[in-house]
Amino acid sequence: MQGATMSAGRVRVGTLKALQPLASLSDARLNELAALCRADNVAKNTDPFALRGMGGQAVYLVHGELALSYADSFSRVVVGGAEEARYPLGRRGEAFTAAKAITDVEIIRIDSELLDMMLTWDQLAFAGAAEEKHDTPETDPSLASRSVLSGMFSANNLKYGVFTQLPSPHVDELLRRFERVGARRGDVIVREGAEGDYYYVIETGRCKVERMVGGVAMLLAELKGGDAFGEEALVSEAKRNATVTMKSDGTLLRLAKSDFIGLLREPMLRRVSAEEARKKIADGGQWIDVRYPSEYQYDRLPSAINIPLSEIRNAFDVLDKSREYVLYCQSERRSAAAVFLLAQRGFRVFLLAGGLWGGTAPGK
Repeated sequence: MQGATMSAGRVRVGTLKALQPLASLSDARLNELAALCRADNVAKNTDPFALRGMGGQAVYLVHGELALSYADSFSRVVVGGAEEARYPLGRRGEAFTAAKAITDVEIIRIDSELLDMMLTWDQLAFAGAAEEKHDTPETDPSLASRSVLSGMFSANNLKYGVFTQLPSPHVDELLRRFERVGARRGDVIVREGAEGDYYYVIETGRCKVERMVGGVAMLLAELKGGDAFGEEALVSEAKRNATVTMKSDGTLLRLAKSDFIGLLREPMLRRVSAEEARKKIADGGQWIDVRYPSEYQYDRLPSAINIPLSEIRNAFDVLDKSREYVLYCQSERRSAAAVFLLAQRGFRVFLLAGGLWGGTAPGK
């Protein structure tokens, strides 16, 4: 039997606009989504799902004819472009047991979790915009309606970024509490040594991040639209460890410390007890000690690796997203900051409750 052939070609936005519930998304959102879809071209007389199933995906037939068989011996033919093909195959209540391509067919696969998040954010934003327009029609569109199209709520950020683990009930409140502020080139947004007050996301413009080393400002990073900063001081409740300055005029979205802690920080800090942590390590997880090397050498946990908090960003391309990690320090302060930084980039990370000073930390 001839096998299915897979195409990595970009899906056309026009194709997505004909599908439901994708048709409700804006062109900007569909452009993002098109880059994250997968198009499979499947040969006649083969099963499109023999090599790659449908788990965790919304699958649409866009071209060709596909025969579907069901448990009660019933079967039907779905034709790409027909009304019923505008909806995902095998949707709730219509699960099929077998499929066969009657002609060469093309199907589109979309991560169902990503699609659901995009629809959730857009619907909440639309509702927020409608409410604001009704209450104060003379004002500009609300933050919610405009921010949906910003880098902050891009498809990539919803799939891999800080919002992947945000509980759904917090989404609407988060949209309401972000404040939009303008910034000019040269403005210092965050100053090293100051108290943490806001979490920032760049909607438009660019920033530079610098730290004083030996009396000289050292450039650490450059940030662009969609990038966030200011989280470390808020998570660890420490002072700012770098200065962030605007490199161009731009617009920032900021969230007050109390809102950040309640809506973003706490949901992402998945604490585990010493017993739960030991089980995760026994099942293949990895301890990460985020303290200074001198502390790590003195009283590290067995098999732990050392990635100081100051170096955690350098580990993004090294750590395995399929593996679980349990992070610790003396208390929870530094490890909480590290867990947040890793969690917002999609890593499976956990915080040892209480740290090594918690009284129930794993023994040596």
